[in-house]
Amino acid sequence: MASGAVALDERPLERRVGLVILATDHTSEVDFRRLVASDRIGVYVARVAYANPTTPENLRAMQPSLSEAARLILPDEPLDALCYSCTSASVVIGDEVVQQALLAGKPGVPVVTPAAAAARGLKTLGARRISMLTPYTVETTRPMADYFLAKGFDLASVTCLGLSDDREMARIAPAELVRLAREATAQDADALFVSCTALRAASVAAEIEAAIGRPVVTSNQASAWMCLRLCGDETARPERGRLMTLPLGA
Repeated sequence: MASGAVALDERPLERRVGLVILATDHTSEVDFRRLVASDRIGVYVARVAYANPTTPENLRAMQPSLSEAARLILPDEPLDALCYSCTSASVVIGDEVVQQALLAGKPGVPVVTPAAAAARGLKTLGARRISMLTPYTVETTRPMADYFLAKGFDLASVTCLGLSDDREMARIAPAELVRLAREATAQDADALFVSCTALRAASVAAEIEAAIGRPVVTSNQASAWMCLRLCGDETARPERGRLMTLPLGA
């Protein structure tokens, strides 16, 4: 059998996005495949151990696993963005702590958290007074509200659904999320934030905006938007919501 030199591309795909998700997550990987992945951008996933219920204590328990999860995504190869896809955990652990943990496993990569991406997206949309919809209990929603207050937002209303299992959160039908979003949006809100990477809200962002008459930002939509822009993809996707038409704001 003959052998010879084989020409190799520099990379299989031009850009790389790493995605660290919960072991129980049904939604983030599917959303990133639809919103981010393309023949130019690859999405590479690692999962971390997680046990329900969704409480601040259980969310914090993931922190020690983050560095190793990041390290296992294409070892010794650079990424263009690295997202930890858990909104509530990034809030209770803290964006900076999450960033440090991920960078310990994957140095030099821009880190994205859903909460920080959502805050950036809301500011890019010009929203200052927001309504918030979460699937969590009051105990888990309260740190989320405090996070956005600390980011300089006014809260027109906060609605939480009282669920404690992220697998149940993923089972809320998209059409039901549109109905819930309409009910959760205060009349004087500039925009609605729908929290939780388990929710299938990104798939109906445009429908929610049509129902409430103003912008919506969802966890996975915001993370996808930020990862796309970090990969140099500036394509406007109005069918995915107003945020997906905008450049990466300050």
